[in-house]
Amino acid sequence: MSQRIDKPRTTAVILAGGTGQRVGLSIPKQLLKIAGKAVIEHTLTTFEQADSIDDIIVLMAPGYVPDIEKIVAKAGFQKVKKIIEGGSTRNETTERAIAALGEGLADGEDRNVLFHDAVRPLLSRRVIDDCVIALERYQAVDVAIPSADTIIVTRKHGDDGEFITEIPDRSRLRRGQTPQAFKLSTIRRAYEVAAGDPNFQATDDCSVVLKYLPDVPIHVVAGDEYNMKVTQPVDVFIADKLFQLASTAAPEQNGEEAYRQLLTGRTIVVFGGSYGIGKDISELAESYGAKVYALGRSTTGTHVENPEEVDDALSKAYAETGRIDYVVNTAGVLRIGKLAETDNATIEEALKVNYLAPVQIARSSYKYLSETKGQLLLYTSSSYTRGRAEYSLYSSTKAAMVNLTQALSDEWAGDGIRVNCINPERTATPMRTKAFGQEPAGSLLSSEAVARTSLDVLLSELTGHVIDVRQQDPTASAGQASGFDAALASVLDRQDGVA
Repeated sequence: MSQRIDKPRTTAVILAGGTGQRVGLSIPKQLLKIAGKAVIEHTLTTFEQADSIDDIIVLMAPGYVPDIEKIVAKAGFQKVKKIIEGGSTRNETTERAIAALGEGLADGEDRNVLFHDAVRPLLSRRVIDDCVIALERYQAVDVAIPSADTIIVTRKHGDDGEFITEIPDRSRLRRGQTPQAFKLSTIRRAYEVAAGDPNFQATDDCSVVLKYLPDVPIHVVAGDEYNMKVTQPVDVFIADKLFQLASTAAPEQNGEEAYRQLLTGRTIVVFGGSYGIGKDISELAESYGAKVYALGRSTTGTHVENPEEVDDALSKAYAETGRIDYVVNTAGVLRIGKLAETDNATIEEALKVNYLAPVQIARSSYKYLSETKGQLLLYTSSSYTRGRAEYSLYSSTKAAMVNLTQALSDEWAGDGIRVNCINPERTATPMRTKAFGQEPAGSLLSSEAVARTSLDVLLSELTGHVIDVRQQDPTASAGQASGFDAALASVLDRQDGVA
């Protein structure tokens, strides 16, 4: 990223000094894996991808710096410039960060600094950007959200326990989050003044500014409910589920010439390419110069539920072109009905086509995609977030596609293979028309729109993501939060959605 000439550099300081004792772990909680990656890797990814961040410093728990070095090297984070040991207290860790930030600065030079808890992995880029923008006007910035709960103040009375002494006005109460953002000169000065206090102790940095630089106003930026801190055992479970349900906004579309440059000479194998989304992907990719093998039961006689036919199709494509860059599976069947009244043949068909076939396609594609560092693209449905009556087979197999995507993206990361999953809103496809008949014009996505987004995902560096495709994509809140909003919308608004 090019350096911004007219603005000070902005450094994210990731505070990762926790030990994990409250979650009952023998390792620091920031190294705990959630959704296939260490908590701190999710956090670092968000800052790495934020355009408003120039570089990153990590303050890690003593003895675990090599673990972070390995994560940074494997993930290829370019913005992480320093990984140093934190102190025994939050205060000492911040002081070490301030010292590191001051190295190499010219006299009178200042910079922006954002202190963020490593164990808040669900931070959105919107919050990061808002903090950086606020620093153009203010010297200190906090992030907070309104309190949904009534807060009470208590006092303990001997063996009788606690009693309420005050109930503050909830409308004025906020729950603090991170990042906390400062001009480096401001937070340095606050700690210099605090050093003269023999009783100095603080659990966050805004409180240091508030107490020791009372004339400096601390601006508050709106946080996110999703920006939770992984502290208690239940937080691990909640964060993991949020990542599982989160979907990502579609990547920006490339220009026409870029499509041609990226696809000319590439080989794409599309299972389910006879009609609908698969057919549109095939035609679109072919128009940009890709060699496409569009395979389907009604056109090429390819049955995805037959492992031998899958192997043969991939072998043929490889033999003829010498490479396979992308494998796409849009094949699926939709069978609606009460499970107790469903015959064995229908159950077997749904499992073979909707679950076992993608598994076999993935397994057979591995050796080809590992050569090209290519991508496997699968498809789910909005019903994966919550199964409902008479859709048990379809919903459960589509949920399996999300888990398969997330598992394989982690399993194959070392081989350079990307794995993603498209989650279309209700889409006008022959399969849907067969199940539901003709529906009002304009109420469904076009299969062409889903195909275009699918192509964008194939050409992106995304991996392990569920990409929502909606008629009105909620991209205003950039980053991870938009995905959680989309997942929520999926649960609330699209219970009957099938691709």
